Amino acid sequence: MLYFIVLFIAFIFSFVFTIPTISLARKLKLVTDKKKRYHPAHTHTGVVPRGGGIPVYLGLLIAVILFVPLNKIIIGVLVAAFLLVLVGTLDDYFDISPYFRFLINLAISALAIGFGLGIPYISNPFGGVIQLDQWKITFDFFGRHSVLVLANILAVVWLTWTMNMVNWSKGVDGQLPGFVSIAAFFLGLLSQRFTAHDINAQTVTLFSFIVSGAFLGFLPFNFYPQKIMPGYGGGTLAGFLLGVLSILSFGKIGTAALILAIPTIDAVYTIIRRVKNKQSPFRADWGHFHHRLLELGWGKRRIAVFYWSVSVILGTASLFLKGIEKFIAFLTTAILLLSFIVIISKIKVKYQN
Repeated sequence: MLYFIVLFIAFIFSFVFTIPTISLARKLKLVTDKKKRYHPAHTHTGVVPRGGGIPVYLGLLIAVILFVPLNKIIIGVLVAAFLLVLVGTLDDYFDISPYFRFLINLAISALAIGFGLGIPYISNPFGGVIQLDQWKITFDFFGRHSVLVLANILAVVWLTWTMNMVNWSKGVDGQLPGFVSIAAFFLGLLSQRFTAHDINAQTVTLFSFIVSGAFLGFLPFNFYPQKIMPGYGGGTLAGFLLGVLSILSFGKIGTAALILAIPTIDAVYTIIRRVKNKQSPFRADWGHFHHRLLELGWGKRRIAVFYWSVSVILGTASLFLKGIEKFIAFLTTAILLLSFIVIISKIKVKYQN
């Protein structure tokens, strides 16, 4: 019962804070206007406020302070999340270089890891775990410290990946907050089985449900027709928090990848497509999976609900599948999705010619 209470509290705070954020964003001209600011990936029309990461973070912060026991890792996550929202809000206003943003993502990920958020081991789909804490560097600096080199490097890469991968799947109204809320909810359920750090299972579950509630509270304002966009801050915050939850829940990187199969495969395909076309993988373009669905004539509501539905199905499957079964489920989903994307692309080229 407590878990649903914290979810509801986070929902309420996020919902309430979104209202003044919309008004403030309009006054400060923190908006996206396609007539003044062209972006190849945007699907919206008219003038839409940005900065959606602000109310989500405030809802998250207050709920965490009220219900979650604070320790070094949780504080580190909150600090890193604040910096992501800050940088994201600045990007929403000034359009920061994507290369600089990427470097900032790496730095903020490293900062979070510095607070103790590493990946000492991950689940092996074929059984057991894969140890990542064997390579250790010990040094003396105001006391004796140890750094798990491979564990920390993988954690930085994973967090940076989830930030960008999830952020890319926010192009349609209501798309991102819906599937992020669902993914956090299922990671919360799964976290009750195991934890990988000096945080008990209840704390991780509470934090997961708070993340779920915070994004759910933002959803009513982002669903079609959206009154505010998540912005870069909201997108990277979502990816970062899901990456953190997967680390805290016994290294459930594979489980997170399964639940987030569509954003994951879309991101992989996008990078391959851009490199193949001799384009920068960091430069936004029109060609994501949600863009392809729009080209098929799908409405924005339908696309958002499709993302949510697949997330619920895969999240439910993650509760019952184990090890190799999850791996097979992910591969099956990946093959089906990639085949669908390729077919859509070929149909588009055919009609263009």
